[in-house]
Amino acid sequence: MRIGVVHETAAGECRVALIPQEVDGLRKAGHEVLVETGAGAAAGFPDAAYAERGALIASATDVLGAEVVLFVRAPGSAPTLADALVAWLRPGQVTIGLADPLGSPAAAAAIAAAGITSFALDLLPRITRAQAMDVLSSQATLAGYKAALLAASRLNKIFPMLTTAAGTLPPARALVIGAGVAGLQAIATCKRLGAVVSAYDVRPAAREQAESVGASFVDLGLDAAGAETTGGYAAALGEDFYRRQREALGKVVAASDIVITTAQVQGVRAPVLVTAEMVHAMSPGSVVVDLAAAQGGNCELSEPDTEVDVDGVTLLAPTNLPATVPAHASRLYAKNLTNFLKLLIVDDAVRLDLDDPIIADTLVTHGGEVVAPRVRERLGLAAAEPAPPAAAEPIGPAAGQATDVPTTAGG
Repeated sequence: MRIGVVHETAAGECRVALIPQEVDGLRKAGHEVLVETGAGAAAGFPDAAYAERGALIASATDVLGAEVVLFVRAPGSAPTLADALVAWLRPGQVTIGLADPLGSPAAAAAIAAAGITSFALDLLPRITRAQAMDVLSSQATLAGYKAALLAASRLNKIFPMLTTAAGTLPPARALVIGAGVAGLQAIATCKRLGAVVSAYDVRPAAREQAESVGASFVDLGLDAAGAETTGGYAAALGEDFYRRQREALGKVVAASDIVITTAQVQGVRAPVLVTAEMVHAMSPGSVVVDLAAAQGGNCELSEPDTEVDVDGVTLLAPTNLPATVPAHASRLYAKNLTNFLKLLIVDDAVRLDLDDPIIADTLVTHGGEVVAPRVRERLGLAAAEPAPPAAAEPIGPAAGQATDVPTTAGG
């Protein structure tokens, strides 16, 4: 099959979906890899590096004509670009990437109407088999690391305790709210830099994880039953719970030099955990890094991608920290993506094995319809008809069936 790698066009996006080292495996599997001119340049991967591995350097038109098109930010994740990208694609093509279909269901509907089969890697189930494909986890790891470094660079103190002839400097006190992948990496990085770290998460199981990387866990004494979905993602808990949580967190936030927030729920606004009152109670020179800014923010005063000063407290709200370390972010993303492709493409055809939760959960559009149940619900659509009993539906030039999704010319 022809697999295309686009040059990302979302503002500030420096990552690339495939790096040169991953081209080898795809070519050995018999695929032709087309890379848009300059696609990897911002991440440190020049066109020549792809060409040396056997990829074809091509125009955007040629890349977007491939049977399978790979994105970091697929149509939908950057809604302002969705219509333009969909206009270049044709019925029967397959797109794979981060698509945010729960946050942008209208874009998913447009993709379905165009006859495109799309997979959203942000919907991967949190199961053992999917770990090697889990792009959210790999990118969140980098975001947590960079959040700690941002806080260290802006704080008016150093992180570690330091004893000198002039006296002893106490260590900085860091609070990480949300002990998911990003939060755990932020805890570990702050700890390595010498801070005293505490952590809070609504999920009871997070205590052991946070403590294992060096944090003391903050127990607010709240009942957080139902805080995690069956798919392993955080669940919304209701405004009354969040109100009581904010009341209990206030003193902990005020005593912290650094607060890093990472709490997000797929497809809905991030819960407000740090209020304006809490920020005003922090000491001048303190720092808040809000990693949920792209979903509205965990801090009431955050402004996406803008540094805000509140009575000497610095608020940072970056929306795409992985893109600030694009070489390693792209390396991890590309490995996740190629692992997904190995599962998806069998005998030169895309196989829709809907008995496999990895395929079933990430498939958003197919056959002119939005098929993902949660996205259909967001659009107010009735549940889709049950899939036929066949284990796998092939798509592509090797399928050999009249019911196949049409492929693009030259495939």
